[in-house]
Amino acid sequence: MWIFGWKGESGFGANSTAEDFTQGIDGTGLTAIVTGASSGIGLETTRVLALRGVHVVMAVRNTKTGEKVKESIIADLPNAKVDVMELDLSSLASVRTFGAEYCSSGLPLNILINNAGVMGPPFTLSKDKVELQFATNHLGHFLLTNLLLETMKNTSLEHKKEGRIVNVSSMGHRLSKGIYFDKINDESSYSPLYAYGQSKLANILHANELTRRFKEEKIELTANSLHPGAIATNLLRHHSFFEGVVNCVGKYFLKTIPHGAATTCYMALHPQVKGVSGEYFSDSNKANPSSVAKDSELAKKLWDFSLTTVAL
Repeated sequence: MWIFGWKGESGFGANSTAEDFTQGIDGTGLTAIVTGASSGIGLETTRVLALRGVHVVMAVRNTKTGEKVKESIIADLPNAKVDVMELDLSSLASVRTFGAEYCSSGLPLNILINNAGVMGPPFTLSKDKVELQFATNHLGHFLLTNLLLETMKNTSLEHKKEGRIVNVSSMGHRLSKGIYFDKINDESSYSPLYAYGQSKLANILHANELTRRFKEEKIELTANSLHPGAIATNLLRHHSFFEGVVNCVGKYFLKTIPHGAATTCYMALHPQVKGVSGEYFSDSNKANPSSVAKDSELAKKLWDFSLTTVAL
């Protein structure tokens, strides 16, 4: 059980759940995509957004699991609008297929939640020959966001309502002192947790560079990043020892999943964050990321590197 009762400027804190944050908010008429929506924070985010009337598209690697989650949500919330679409973020081809199918569906898009992630696997290359964590946590979301931007811009204009992009990062970004583009695929210097930190740093830089571009274009879209808190989820599946420790003692000091999804839902729906962009949040309040996460030149370099890598 999460024991800290601190609340920040927003009036919320670590002890608030996703349902607490969205109480009284009507999301009817909004459409959201949530990546990694079939488990953990992504599942709870999907459930709470659907509870508030949002039409949620679950972007998941395993559609069979996704359909079971959808059925369970609808069993509890008969009026929920939930769809399932296949998306493997480690495969650029899968991301392109998803983007093309979504854009041709005619659906609007108000909210994009880049939530899915992998943490600390042994050195592995993706189908596109990129280190798996950087490929999944950053490049897949980078390409997905770019493919959906026109739809989000059009939706914002038609609905006369701000569109929001939410990147789920973590405190793990502090493990990285920069992004070393020439070493991303270097197995000899590979550290699972350092590579994870690099990918999470990229999530923050991505949101910051999106913000700069949105301001230049004067379009009504925002992009922010967040740390959901220390939570026991299946991200630890590659670290059996740590997973065992967490399962034994985590309930005394880790957040529950409903608490972990709170900041994501807050940033997706709450009116307090209207017009806020390029910020990093923790416990549903603005927080300070590492100094390198504020490096605008590194954000631009990452953008250019990512464009080249995904061949846009």
